[in-house]
Amino acid sequence: MGEDEELVDRRRFLNWTWKALGAGLVVEAGWTTYDILAPRPTGAFGGVVDAGTVDQFPEGTVRYFLAGRFYVTSVEGTLHALYQKCPHLGCRVPVCDSSKLFECPCHGSVFNQKGEYLKGPAPRGMDQFHIRVEGEKVLVDTGTVVEGPARGILTISGAPAGPSCLGETGETGHMEQGGMPDHPDEMSPSPGEAP
Repeated sequence: MGEDEELVDRRRFLNWTWKALGAGLVVEAGWTTYDILAPRPTGAFGGVVDAGTVDQFPEGTVRYFLAGRFYVTSVEGTLHALYQKCPHLGCRVPVCDSSKLFECPCHGSVFNQKGEYLKGPAPRGMDQFHIRVEGEKVLVDTGTVVEGPARGILTISGAPAGPSCLGETGETGHMEQGGMPDHPDEMSPSPGEAP
């Protein structure tokens, strides 16, 4: 009977081991699901990002925020938070410092400083985030993406200030991400870098 008892103990051990591993898997799956679905409180993509103060955005300003994956533009006295992804296929759309327009280097879609569609294969203007001003602070909620304006909606001029960075006129400008960062989370990746 010694062998039978040894077999029972081995079976019991393996049975409990499999149950413990299964319970661990369920706990890990629950934690991962919670981590993915739980909103981020502040400071990073998926949460509320502090973009600075109102006085940091004079007319014509375009600033890039890497942590939030967005640009803040100041046009006609209004601030706009534009998602960095092109609505066509998701490339990061940089600002061309010569034309002062958002120009997608992947497929050539072009948008004005409000993110309104000008040309190219994009189905609409650049998607946006809700932006609010509390006191002097500019806060951008990256938790919900707001679909960009439809093609044909233009509330400001789409005329370029200079040559395109896409090289369509034979001259090339220089892609900019909105100047030097004022916050450590505003480091600008190179123009061809993916989001």
